[in-house]
Amino acid sequence: MSYNTITYRVTDAVATITLNRPDARNGFTTEMADELGAAFTAADRDDDVRAVVFAAAGKDFCVGMDLTAGGSDEDVTAPGWVEWSTRVVRPMTDLNKPVIVAMQGAAVGVGLSMTLAADFRLAATDSRFGFVFARRGLFPEGGSLWFLPRIVGLAKAKEWMITGRVFGADEALAAGLVTSLHAPDDLLPAAHALAAELATQVAPVSIAAIRRGLVAMSGDKTPEDVFTLDARLISYAFSSADLREGIMSFLEKRRPAFTGKVATELPSLDDWLT
Repeated sequence: MSYNTITYRVTDAVATITLNRPDARNGFTTEMADELGAAFTAADRDDDVRAVVFAAAGKDFCVGMDLTAGGSDEDVTAPGWVEWSTRVVRPMTDLNKPVIVAMQGAAVGVGLSMTLAADFRLAATDSRFGFVFARRGLFPEGGSLWFLPRIVGLAKAKEWMITGRVFGADEALAAGLVTSLHAPDDLLPAAHALAAELATQVAPVSIAAIRRGLVAMSGDKTPEDVFTLDARLISYAFSSADLREGIMSFLEKRRPAFTGKVATELPSLDDWLT
């Protein structure tokens, strides 16, 4: 697939998806939503991809919806219509690969909410954030009402979303919204270093089960369903080549060479949870 608003490349088992409208400060558009959804889906289907870096060209990650791009001609009242941010967040949530976001400059509105399904959010020291929907007469989207309280707690989520204020990198780090802060020039190298570690040191089938399981279990009132899942996962692990490789590489003090492929060796979590 060719892309107009993003770039997509795979190098050394890492897919890098980059917002590529720097002259518009990577303002979010309908076309961008569809291209991002397609790119995350492509990364998920590619067995050669072990991790995904989500980045942006230019000084800003994404300043939110591009209000100068004109309205969409989509019928938003049509049955089955999917709002634009969800077109990005749903495939990111369902991804069987870890996602690392690298954010610099402004990440506000949809430019922030669409990153909440990622596993790591790395930020530049000059970054600033805001869930500014209420200040535009809009509403949060992309499942952010679900994700944000689980990341930073209900009180902080209420404060940020109700006031719609913009806040800085230090506050984002203190609240747990971002994983780490980096000098602007060090941000992308740090994201790729983390991706390389995940691509070479961690079993992809294990990552998929952990990533999907954490989300699936986050709303349970008790750990009983998790106990059931644990039993099935551990039973499965004892028949896998990845477990043998993980143990042998540890004993032999060498880098593991995991061969398990998510597409063929990971049963649906729905099967494990029923």
